[in-house]
Amino acid sequence: MRYTDTRALDPSRPTFSEAVVTGIAAGGGLYVPERLPSFSLDEVLGFAGLPYRDRAAAVFERFGVDVAPERVSALMADAYGAQWDDERIAPVVEVTAGVHVLELWHGPTSAFKDMALQCMPLFFSEAVDTMQAAGTLAEDFLVLVATSGDTGKAALEGFADRDHTGIVVFYPDGGVSDVQRLQMVTQHGANVGVFGVRGNFDDCQSAVKAAFNDPGFAEELRERHGLRLSSANSINWGRLLPQIAYYVSAYADMVAQGGVKPGAPMDVCVPTGNFGNILGAYYARMTGVPIGRLLCASNENNVLTDFIATGTYDISGRPFVTTPSPSMDILVSSNLERLLYHLAGPEAVREWMRELAEHRRFTVDRPTFAAVRELFSADWVSNDESLATIARVYKEHGYLMDAHTAVAWEAAERLRGEDPVLVVSTAHWAKFGADVYRALTGAAYGAPLTGAAAEMSGLRLLDEVRVLAPDAAAIPAPLAGLNTLPERFTGVVDAGRDGVVSAVRGWLET
Repeated sequence: MRYTDTRALDPSRPTFSEAVVTGIAAGGGLYVPERLPSFSLDEVLGFAGLPYRDRAAAVFERFGVDVAPERVSALMADAYGAQWDDERIAPVVEVTAGVHVLELWHGPTSAFKDMALQCMPLFFSEAVDTMQAAGTLAEDFLVLVATSGDTGKAALEGFADRDHTGIVVFYPDGGVSDVQRLQMVTQHGANVGVFGVRGNFDDCQSAVKAAFNDPGFAEELRERHGLRLSSANSINWGRLLPQIAYYVSAYADMVAQGGVKPGAPMDVCVPTGNFGNILGAYYARMTGVPIGRLLCASNENNVLTDFIATGTYDISGRPFVTTPSPSMDILVSSNLERLLYHLAGPEAVREWMRELAEHRRFTVDRPTFAAVRELFSADWVSNDESLATIARVYKEHGYLMDAHTAVAWEAAERLRGEDPVLVVSTAHWAKFGADVYRALTGAAYGAPLTGAAAEMSGLRLLDEVRVLAPDAAAIPAPLAGLNTLPERFTGVVDAGRDGVVSAVRGWLET
């Protein structure tokens, strides 16, 4: 399998391994496979009898990764092993009739990003080892990551102390939960760095992209440090392929549990920010998994809902809203470019991305809009509605969720038809204890906590949540122990290319 790019500006046609280490294509496009494989229904249903690691290996092999099958199996055994708190890895749980939840937060950082970032760094290192041994690569890599909260910790955990790589993460200062921040700034590893950015996630992402697109900085890294840049954000195809695997796996589990009849469709509702998670469901659908509607759930940063409703993607003058679902607080949904490539081709994508860069908006043509509407439905959920959903679902079903999952649950209730629906749960509730506490006590989002809770940290509030919700899933041990770890990283930099470059230079020299 070879890869092309969404803007048809990179003629290199890389293999999977080359696409993973490169990250982003020359000319700014994103890598996509030149063709999509297919699974028969019997093949999909057969996954129900396999451990998750073998399911993921089968998906990777069908996509033609340039790694020997026995090596793929070994890497998957490492990626989906003892570091997960549920041997099913990505279990499907029926919460109420016709509504199942795909729990993607059983990994070491309690967020769905582990599904890809326990896997991708292994294949990244494998590729670098192979290339260096063959003499086709001389440098090591520096992975730069912009995060809205969960990607940063998951990437740090996946790349920590891994050969041939360093990793530096940038997060919006004040724009992540207390637990998310502590997870990042206490990260172990000699090859990791973490910086806050004065701004929001889009500021972080724009600054990191600007550093990537600076040829002078790239030359400086090569000459002074023997490093090349790469990315662990979902623009990297190595992030997306593991996400396709868990949707294939989920359908097999839905049928095995009686949640859907073999061959009948299930709808999938995904809390969506950068469009990567729901794009994994789209690719699974295109390879033969019986997925019906793709339900795109947004928070108050509802640019994707508006796009799916109108065909116009417009962030000109749109305010950035802080929400209790910060991993979705994104206005520039990078992975939408991949969907548009498959629906309209590279020439159209080039023009739309130019318009977005220059005018902060674009409108797709009528055939493309019709294709989007045929596949996707969308809705958005307000901050207070998401907290109310947390409280209501726990009261009615004894199931506690975080605000990201609540956005998906509420949108699924509004958008679903007659088919069973799979709600994608992207984070353990304990990553966002303060807002879950607000939800269970009936407080509005952003309202100051009162009484003894006002003096408690986000970590301390987790115990209070357990008192209010005794049937909730237990607090994962890595989260409960965060307050015992030293904060290693305290730096905060200005937004923009200069802030990122200065931070990286200082980190490399320490």
